[in-house]
Amino acid sequence: MSDLRKTRPVDPVQDAVQVSRRVILLLAVTCGVAVGNVYFPQAISPTVAAALGVSPDAAALTVTAAQFGYAAGIFLLVPLGDRIPHRSLIVTLLGLTGLGLLAAGAAPGLGPLVGASALIGITTVIAPIAGPLAVGLVAEDRRGAVSGTLLSGSVGGMLLSRTLGGTVGEWLGWRAPYLIAAALALITAALLWRVLPRTSPPSRQRYPALLAEPLRLLRAEPELRRSCFYQAMVFGGFSAVWTGVALLLTSSTYGMGARAVGALALVNAATMLCTPFAGRQTDRRGPDAVNLVSMLGVLAAAAVLALGGLGGALGMAALVVGTLLLDLGMQSGMVANQVRFYALRPEARSRLNTAYMTCGYIGGSVGSWTGARAYAAFGWPAVCALVALLTGAALVRHGFATRRKHPAVIAPVLRAAEPERSAAP
Repeated sequence: MSDLRKTRPVDPVQDAVQVSRRVILLLAVTCGVAVGNVYFPQAISPTVAAALGVSPDAAALTVTAAQFGYAAGIFLLVPLGDRIPHRSLIVTLLGLTGLGLLAAGAAPGLGPLVGASALIGITTVIAPIAGPLAVGLVAEDRRGAVSGTLLSGSVGGMLLSRTLGGTVGEWLGWRAPYLIAAALALITAALLWRVLPRTSPPSRQRYPALLAEPLRLLRAEPELRRSCFYQAMVFGGFSAVWTGVALLLTSSTYGMGARAVGALALVNAATMLCTPFAGRQTDRRGPDAVNLVSMLGVLAAAAVLALGGLGGALGMAALVVGTLLLDLGMQSGMVANQVRFYALRPEARSRLNTAYMTCGYIGGSVGSWTGARAYAAFGWPAVCALVALLTGAALVRHGFATRRKHPAVIAPVLRAAEPERSAAP
């Protein structure tokens, strides 16, 4: 254990392989615990409304506060991963998150609960900080697999927290999920303090300069812009589907309750087991190849999901298969994107991740809003068409990028497709 506690340089490739896989696994679990804090309030919002005697719309402010807090935390705190040692930063944020969850669990009314939810959202931005830390602790040929492992943890937390939070909230009341989440946050903070290696921060920039850096990196790095565009498009489609599928399942087509959405999310949690495989393929074949397969997978998902509007057993099967394909495509593409931009500037990985996560979050928010409007105006087929449109835009961008990067490979194919001018008179 003592060798892990020694101070490491910025990008310790030579001895990175000595980092225990259990440390990476603990980071993945931590990502799930942290991300889940943003999503489990969605499941207990009706319980909060009933217990506090407020309207469902008012209770939903706890969800909104956590989501806006998370967006603010990405912008304000994630860049500090390049300025403050990772162990100190992650443990401090987890501790503050635990205190915020305790405050939420003890809140006497809606106002304090909304305020605590905003604090939780701001401080629970562990996953975007843990990613750059993890890839800096392993050799270059393992970075895709490690990114996939951490993403598995985040996706697992996102999907499972809603199901578990809703179940615990129904059994023990709305305060119980907050108190359990607080215990998990504080326990993981203590474990990480013991096992995480000390790292030397790569930047000495002042805080205002750190905040401005993600925008400058977006202007300076075409590969970062490309990764951000891919994520915004695909995650926008992903968010549109999960917003629309809740409306579809509770409509007259299926006549189910909100628990059906949680059950579908629980089924899709199985996809987190496939993300490390996508990471290994990225290490072996490169990000571009994995991006292409993931986008084609999302397009196929849109076609399968369109059958979900039929209702009945066939429609439900289409929703299960389609959302599985969608989740796999989104997660695999995210791993490929991260491997691509993490390699650009090892000394600025947290700031690169800030730019990427912000663009992805904006894309997801716009996709969710647009998906709800598309469903209200034209029904479920419009949501599926929106997914295909967004993914098609990403595919077109990918085609232009790979044509510029690999002209020697693509040019012969293009020449073969042209009519043979030598045969012309």
